[in-house]
Amino acid sequence: MNLTARLAGGIAELGVAIPPETQTRLLQYLALVQKWNRVHNLTAVREPETMLVRHVLDSLSILPHVRGPRVADVGSGAGLPGIPLALARPDWHVVLIESIHKKAVFLQQARIELKLENVEVAAVRVEQCHPPTGFDSVVSRAFSDLADFVRLAGHLCADGERGGRLLAMKGLYPHEELAQLPGQFSVEKILSVAVPGLESERHLVVIKRVEAE
Repeated sequence: MNLTARLAGGIAELGVAIPPETQTRLLQYLALVQKWNRVHNLTAVREPETMLVRHVLDSLSILPHVRGPRVADVGSGAGLPGIPLALARPDWHVVLIESIHKKAVFLQQARIELKLENVEVAAVRVEQCHPPTGFDSVVSRAFSDLADFVRLAGHLCADGERGGRLLAMKGLYPHEELAQLPGQFSVEKILSVAVPGLESERHLVVIKRVEAE
């Protein structure tokens, strides 16, 4: 099965609505990652079929749980999950936060080549990122530790009635990490996420700020 058919099948399995022209752009993004990966080592995954599952479909699997319109992708790396989310939801404004220079350069190039007008690249450490407006969703799949993610990125969440959420993409259920969360944040829910073609366990941890009484 070719990549086009595998992507279409995976999206159908996820139950998300992504038009054919956007699926084409997702494959263009994948090709761009492959091209840059030969020189800049953006990701350890090399095979296109594996990239499709572990990067693109994995990113899209959280789409129903991400709330816009302002989304931050912390430690974006090769643009994951931020670029697939931005392609799937052109009405969102997605900020890719990446402090490693070569990866930030790739993200800028991807933004230009894919004409991602709803994407902004912030080439800074997350704790140094202070946008004038907070985010509805602050997503990461690169942080190894939940407590560090909350400590360094918690300030990016929007205040107000709806409030922003931190969304951490994880593999196995993170029992030990959950016990280390700072007191001003609490787990809203933990979702088991199925990624088409991926047998490994995936979980999404949704964290909110605890309102002071």
